[in-house]
Amino acid sequence: MKKRTIIRIISRICFCIYMFFLVYFLFLSDDFGRTMGRGGYAYNLMPFQEIKRFIYYWDQIGIVNVMVNLFGNIIAFMPFGALIRWVLNKRVRWYQAIIYTFVFSLIVEVIQLVSKVGAFDVDDIILNTIGGLLGFIVYYILLLINRRSERE
Repeated sequence: MKKRTIIRIISRICFCIYMFFLVYFLFLSDDFGRTMGRGGYAYNLMPFQEIKRFIYYWDQIGIVNVMVNLFGNIIAFMPFGALIRWVLNKRVRWYQAIIYTFVFSLIVEVIQLVSKVGAFDVDDIILNTIGGLLGFIVYYILLLINRRSERE
């Protein structure tokens, strides 16, 4: 088998495992306040409102909760941005990675709103999209390093 085919297969397997864990943590895990049927719709449509709240009240909320909320959303979507090129089996540019991550994150947030699991938060979409872009950048840097090492 070609090296490229093996990488594609491994990447797709990693993506499936990643999606399984993402669905679990976003919709099923009680650890992150995902309780079914809490009775009402929870949402935030004001950009940066929750981010500011977490930063401003960090001492009351707790630094761990602030880090999990802010950096957790970014880190959780980095694999999406890194693996999207291999899953789609085509060259993906940085702006396309942003679009794919944004749309996927929007779908996740809408499902959370409709199912009343978690909350629809525009700040989560922003942080998730940043995570997807950072994941794409990490992938691209590793790709450049690999190409350079193969030439030497």
